[in-house]
Amino acid sequence: MSSNRQASAASPWRAPILFAALAVLFLLEGTVRNGLFSGSWNTALAILNMGLISAITALGVNMQWGYAGLFNTGVVGFLAIGGLAPVLVSLPPVQGAWDAGGPRLIGALLAGLGTLALAKIVYTRTGRIWAMALVLLAGLVAYRWLFDPAVLAIEANDSARTGNIGGLGLPVLLSWIVGGAFAAAAAWGVGKVALGLRSDYLAIATLGIGEIIVAVLRNENWLARGVMNVTSIPRPVPYEIDLQQNPAFVDFAARWGFGAAEASGIWVKLCYMSLFLVVLLGIILLAELALKSPWGRMMRAIRDNETAAEAMGKDVTARHLQIFVLGSAVIGIAGAMMITLDGLMAPNSYNPLRYTFLIWVMVIVGGSGNNWGSVLGAVLIWFLWIKAEVWGPNLIGALVGPLPEGDIKAHLLGSAPHMRFIAMGLVLLLVLRFAPRGLVPER
Repeated sequence: MSSNRQASAASPWRAPILFAALAVLFLLEGTVRNGLFSGSWNTALAILNMGLISAITALGVNMQWGYAGLFNTGVVGFLAIGGLAPVLVSLPPVQGAWDAGGPRLIGALLAGLGTLALAKIVYTRTGRIWAMALVLLAGLVAYRWLFDPAVLAIEANDSARTGNIGGLGLPVLLSWIVGGAFAAAAAWGVGKVALGLRSDYLAIATLGIGEIIVAVLRNENWLARGVMNVTSIPRPVPYEIDLQQNPAFVDFAARWGFGAAEASGIWVKLCYMSLFLVVLLGIILLAELALKSPWGRMMRAIRDNETAAEAMGKDVTARHLQIFVLGSAVIGIAGAMMITLDGLMAPNSYNPLRYTFLIWVMVIVGGSGNNWGSVLGAVLIWFLWIKAEVWGPNLIGALVGPLPEGDIKAHLLGSAPHMRFIAMGLVLLLVLRFAPRGLVPER
């Protein structure tokens, strides 16, 4: 009993201590140069910025899993569809693309949506599957008749440089909101189909939908150039080259003991960090208010015992759909932020291991159900993920140094880059063994 009281008394200090330790790691990364740390503020801030985006993604997953117990294995898909928003919103329009096939493309999309709506109405009123099937078949013919020529015309328009529909030329920050809306719309469609099923079916459905979204982005060149990628996505912050050519900035950097090139990189990363922190803290504020409201208590009651909540008159499926859409919207915002930071839309880079499994490791290690725990887990795991690529080869090199030259030593040295996967698995196992509820567990 006394040990439980001591643990409870110490628990309020756990999160501050862990966040302070994490801050020390970043300070070491920025100031100490040895075999473990780079001694570069550019590197430290680059890791931190991606860690903040990962924290927003982890918050979205935590809403779904920690609040409602929904197992979303398609995180990569919702990140990808959110990442499409900067391409369609912030890039300038492609000259001639709209005239080539834009109206026909819009007509095809409207025909597809109208077909689905009409099929539902027909089935609701008649109850006949064959009637619904006829509507869907006719709608598919109309859709393809409009869609295929439009796509061919758009992709043929200046195919060497563009070959896609282009964007609207709007501010890139607006695309973050649009990315959340894209992911929310996709989640609504998935949820209407899958959330009435058992949790394992939801996991299978989201896994499949995530891969379908990524496959569409890879193959539909008219949308975002497919595997040819989209570059030069506009920034919400200055460009390094502009800062380096600004005499006032060069003088400012010199007063702090930095060269213009190094200082410009640090300044740009600090600007990104400020934007990411505003978004992250805003989402945490809203999430905490929601979690402590009657709605949040209801969601946790549904998570803990769906049968009892349903017996109390709660619409479990509707609430699951609600939180699934909200969590996916947050993931979509993170996806748009990620593309903005990279300045590149590359569909082939969406790897489920990186963008689904690693995000789940972040949530589990941090503590599912706790928003601050998800943030801690995300930044910590991303830091370890990046540094393991450096620490792994150094560790393997030290261990196999005494061995004689040969195939075994060469194989071990060649396998060193894979140490990051072993490290993530080891961290996950240690946390599950010694802190099964995470580093900062839910109260």
